[in-house]
Amino acid sequence: MKKIPMRMCVACREMRTKKELMRIVKTADGTLSLDLSGKLNGRGAYLCRAENCLLRAVKTRAFERALEAPLSEPVIEALREEILKNGPAV
Repeated sequence: MKKIPMRMCVACREMRTKKELMRIVKTADGTLSLDLSGKLNGRGAYLCRAENCLLRAVKTRAFERALEAPLSEPVIEALREEILKNGPAV
């Protein structure tokens, strides 16, 4: 039986399967971007596919703490669009 990778949402701190979460990656040049493939090189942080988790992560600066880099407005907008487009992955 294959083990299912679990990750924690930076906002609500719930453990979920990797497929249920979105990954934000800090690349070698220090920029943050949305990683839809889940395979980009760099340090990653995960977020639930729920708008309230995105709002909480922005408000509490969870990505800044987890990745030690500022989260830009275009990345926040890309996350919001991805949540609205696909909705919660259950």
